[in-house]
Amino acid sequence: MINAQNFVKTLNGNPVAVFGLGKSGLAVISALRELSVKVEAWDDNPQSHEAALQLGAGVIPLADMDLSGFACLVLAPGIPLHHPEPHPVVIAAHHAGIEVIGDIEVLHRCAHGRAVIGITGTNGKSTTTALITHILDAYGIKAVSGGNIGEPVMGLTLPPTNGALVLELSSFQLDLCPTFAPDIAVLLNITPDHLDRHGTMEEYTAVKEKIFGENGIAVIATDDDRTKKIADTLATKNQHILYTVSAQDEGLPECNALQGAHNHQNRAAAYAVCCHLGLADDQIFEAMKTFPGLNHRQFLTRIINGVAYINDSKATNAEAAARALECSRNIYWIVGGRAKEGGLEGLESYMDRITHAFVIGEAMDDFSSWLKKHGVAYELSENMDVATEQAHRMAQNERGQPGGAGTVLLSPACSSYDQYVNFEQRGDHFTALVAEFDEEEAA
Repeated sequence: MINAQNFVKTLNGNPVAVFGLGKSGLAVISALRELSVKVEAWDDNPQSHEAALQLGAGVIPLADMDLSGFACLVLAPGIPLHHPEPHPVVIAAHHAGIEVIGDIEVLHRCAHGRAVIGITGTNGKSTTTALITHILDAYGIKAVSGGNIGEPVMGLTLPPTNGALVLELSSFQLDLCPTFAPDIAVLLNITPDHLDRHGTMEEYTAVKEKIFGENGIAVIATDDDRTKKIADTLATKNQHILYTVSAQDEGLPECNALQGAHNHQNRAAAYAVCCHLGLADDQIFEAMKTFPGLNHRQFLTRIINGVAYINDSKATNAEAAARALECSRNIYWIVGGRAKEGGLEGLESYMDRITHAFVIGEAMDDFSSWLKKHGVAYELSENMDVATEQAHRMAQNERGQPGGAGTVLLSPACSSYDQYVNFEQRGDHFTALVAEFDEEEAA
């Protein structure tokens, strides 16, 4: 747990309001209650109230209260801040004239004294965060990762003072950071996503750009127009030490766990960060070769009779799914869930790689129409159990036919919230189903 004493000094003895009682909210409450700060909390889901009470917080309907006596409102990143309209608790905070911040900002105000590396982008954040952590750990710089991956930041155990915090930062989290910016800021890419939260691509881009602050180290992959424009702007201001990287950069070693152009971009960004921190090329390259990959991100779950079973449940939009589709051919594709804006648009050029699609979830009707339009054979599978069984049987029965070894790929291009709590639960379900298949029977 983070020692929040420096943050508590800024409260002037006032209580803190916490809205949203997921892991990040509860970690904030725990850190504050450890120092006897009065905390009042709420969540629109009453089932989460008991956990806050157990930590010693009060539980009251904050949106209906006058919040003027509070030092600030700590808001969970998933709560609407601006678009389509602010949550009532945000409006109450604005009326009271108090700050609305997130747990990343709280961590920053704790003045913990460790270097912070922050990674954002529409896709690739988790892999790059894990890769940087792996490389630094391999060569004596103790690194701890968190944020939008793994543990909430206020629940982390800090590394030694010469170590580093490596934080995956979503646009939702950055939106709640009025003063925080990492010492080393990494921007990978910006493609359409979360427009239901940010409204427009311009707003979404502006939130991503907040990661750079007024100065510091900036690492930007310039493979798309939006990130290139941000890099050009920073270069003009000349207030940052700027490294630009690309998926086209040469000289980086191949890595079995990091295939595809998008992972080359991730490797290039990680290389720039670790070079700046003083690691030699041979150290970085050796550590990359031993990186095991990240579950739910094109993770090889199993090979059965030459057929690969890939868990890419983290692919919650079309752009992310494209990065998995480009890595294989003869694909038996499990796709669907709760669609993002744009659906499968942009994936047209990958359809010759799909042998058969198995469509699940709320997007089933729309996606099946799109697949039919683009000449892709499909099944209306409805759920993961059926889709995985169908894909497995078809891939195994069609072994030896032209097209090379088959791949059963879960890369949904959708959020998981129609049938699962999160993408991890969806990926774990797929993995459990694949584990049950009998290799001898399939042969």
